[in-house]
Amino acid sequence: MSIHPELFMPELFQILLLLVLLFQSISKLETFRNDASWVPWGAAVGIGVAFFSLHVQGTMFHGAYSVDATSQFFKLAVSIGFFIGTLNATRQPTLEREKETDYFLFLAFSALGLMFLASSVELITIYIALEISSYSLYAIIPVRAKDRKAAEAGIKYILFGAIATAISLYGLGFILAAQHSSYLSELASADWTWASNPLAVVGLSLFLAGMFYKLALFPFHFWCPDVYEGASNETAAYVATLPKLGAVVVLVRLAALVQPGMAVTMIFAVLGAVSMTIGNLAALAQTDVKRMLGYSSVSHAGYIMLGLVAGTADGLASAAFYSLVYILMNLTCFWVVCKTAQDGENIALKDLNGLSRRAPVMALVLAVAAFALVGLPPTAGFTGKLFLFTSAWNHGYNWFVIVAAVNAAISIYYYLSLVRHAYTAEEEGPEESPHIPVSAMSRVWGSVLAAAILLLGMVPGPVFDLASLAGQHLLP
Repeated sequence: MSIHPELFMPELFQILLLLVLLFQSISKLETFRNDASWVPWGAAVGIGVAFFSLHVQGTMFHGAYSVDATSQFFKLAVSIGFFIGTLNATRQPTLEREKETDYFLFLAFSALGLMFLASSVELITIYIALEISSYSLYAIIPVRAKDRKAAEAGIKYILFGAIATAISLYGLGFILAAQHSSYLSELASADWTWASNPLAVVGLSLFLAGMFYKLALFPFHFWCPDVYEGASNETAAYVATLPKLGAVVVLVRLAALVQPGMAVTMIFAVLGAVSMTIGNLAALAQTDVKRMLGYSSVSHAGYIMLGLVAGTADGLASAAFYSLVYILMNLTCFWVVCKTAQDGENIALKDLNGLSRRAPVMALVLAVAAFALVGLPPTAGFTGKLFLFTSAWNHGYNWFVIVAAVNAAISIYYYLSLVRHAYTAEEEGPEESPHIPVSAMSRVWGSVLAAAILLLGMVPGPVFDLASLAGQHLLP
């Protein structure tokens, strides 16, 4: 077996970043050990490495690890999300300085696991990569200056994650028993009908439970709002975005195994419809912004299912494109939460009152992110939803598209309530709240994120073409 380093340059760079952080973490020089301000810029270099590796193709480890258009697209998305996540986490009011290097070390481990997951085309490899990306998050979620809610969030994430992992492993055993292979290339030609091979369908459904847990899809969504609320704002921003990329890439690969109308595909559609409905209805009642975004992520998981059930290359491309758009929209929204929260506390809707006067740039960034999450033009959210809706229409799931359109209308209320509180709601109290001290760099980067959302909505072609290559690779 020959190994070609050029096939996994993004992973090699991430490993190098990890080694530097590990050496820094165990260093006896306190000034060196506690300075992790360089990590976002290292992550920015990683974006360049992933970009120049987009068209590299090949297989390794006896076909269990595939470097193709799909994997490279998602590795680029992970690199972008990792950069924004680390940039957002450089100044955390609730994180002790001596833990900063270890914190970034765990984030880097999680991102590396997601990159492994993007290229895994064998079920056992997928399982191991999923665990690598998860273990780091188990460690950082409780880190919030001895906050009891953070400890509770960490316990819930670990326990529910362990249950989901066990169910996935159990399903893997069923698949091996029924299909006698764990390679996706061989499973693609296998029988996945309920009538002739029920054990395989049950096994695949159980294996997907782990992916649904990461995606916060119903009925594996119950951890989501509690973990977002309990974790620090910066940690919640990461947990709410990047792990979903790993889940989507696995679901995209697995969705290529089945056809519209089959039992497994119908499970995707039903769970997606229920997920977006429950997520939106629950979000209507929330007053904590992070809990609202938690239920929002449950609904967006349902939207992604639209592309997966379509059974076409355009459908898979739309799901891949929307996953990138989603992390950009959500990270932008969390950016405002993190930069405007006093002492790292959670933000309620009433805390946004008068934000347009106290921090006008951040209010504008929040408005752009909220409009994108709703799906209003000319934002990337509108373009992403349009691609999803059109990819699923006339492929046997028109009812699913109608449910998604109705839910998009429901979400207008709670997303635009963020804008209403920021721009029109009167501030409570006898005196006007003071100006929020937001650094110039925070305003600049927030504006860059908002501009990216608008640009990706108005000129989606180049990025969607990359996603289309991924879809065509799986379903030519």
